[in-house]
Amino acid sequence: MSLRNVSIAVLALLALTLTACRSHDFPQYPANYREYAYVTNGASGTVTVLDVVDVRLDREIPVGQNPVAVTASPSRNEVYVVNSGSVGGQGSVSVINAENNTVVATIPVRRQPLSIDLDPAGDLAYVANSGSNSISVLDLKARREIAVIGAGEEPVSARIAPDSKSLVVANRRGNSVSIIDPISRSVRAVFAGCPGAGDVVILPDSSKAFVTCAAGHQVMAIALTRPKANPAQPAAAGQPDRLEAFLDVGQAPVQLALKPDGGELFVLNSLSDSISEVVTSTNDVGGAYMIGDDPVRGLVSSDNSMLYVGNFRSQVVTVYAIDDGRLIGSIHVGDGPSALAFSNFGHLLFVVDARSGDVAVVRTASRSLFTLLSTGRAPNAIAVKAFKLP
Repeated sequence: MSLRNVSIAVLALLALTLTACRSHDFPQYPANYREYAYVTNGASGTVTVLDVVDVRLDREIPVGQNPVAVTASPSRNEVYVVNSGSVGGQGSVSVINAENNTVVATIPVRRQPLSIDLDPAGDLAYVANSGSNSISVLDLKARREIAVIGAGEEPVSARIAPDSKSLVVANRRGNSVSIIDPISRSVRAVFAGCPGAGDVVILPDSSKAFVTCAAGHQVMAIALTRPKANPAQPAAAGQPDRLEAFLDVGQAPVQLALKPDGGELFVLNSLSDSISEVVTSTNDVGGAYMIGDDPVRGLVSSDNSMLYVGNFRSQVVTVYAIDDGRLIGSIHVGDGPSALAFSNFGHLLFVVDARSGDVAVVRTASRSLFTLLSTGRAPNAIAVKAFKLP
């Protein structure tokens, strides 16, 4: 066989090997399937759109000033971006049509919004306005603000319960947590004593909320009211919201990573370089585990088995095996990993690297870096939207 024929055969074999590898590692998408990851770039006033199917940069979309948060609709092919605006200035929410990746509306909110959460139907959004001590309620179909609810001082996170009966707000400067009735849009309870109240998670059955006290070393556990549907229900179902416990964890707990089944949550202790494991039913803290240099973001796999942790003062995502209770490896990414999201099928993990201005794409099967994709300046949040075209 000639040298030329040998070269052709080697190239053909290499191409076949790479194709087989991709077919094995990646889902087989139908022709009308679309999936994108949206990354907010705080210093660029843009959103970077990544094509998840082809794993490439799709485009960069101008939005408002200082975008800081993003979420995808569960019911429409839309993505919502929170623009914090200038210091003391009015913020807004940009609405992106995911089918053509263009901004189709901008909804004004109040001063310095920092977070957004959607009700399960995807009809209403709740935006925490840190600069005006309020929560904006948005009608996403009508594209407008329909109510403003007073909160504590500097609300930074507002989460709606899965049953839509409780809105839990963390007031950072107020060192408190407000519980709001979403129907009457009034404050139902306030719990003080949580310095630097920050991240909020609510259990899948809507029975309990956990809030980080980021300026201290505790997590607040709050039992949420469960109004009686009928007189035969247990008395506990009609009890008011109540503080269950302050849980001692590490220093500067900044984020909570909840298992999809709700059985356990992991507290990321930024200044202790550790995670704490909490059993949600009993509020027992199982212990602290050294995890990395300044852990700031964690994400649990859909099968409840793996916790991925972004360590901000490093170029590493660490992997913690939940059932085994131990670290099983680390993945080299860009500089300053600070936000995480899985692809819809879970085969890829997207890691936003705030310092190097890129997104690391990780194969979850092999826990290895697949590629790095560039973003705008100071990327800070990410959301993934998957859908099929008609």
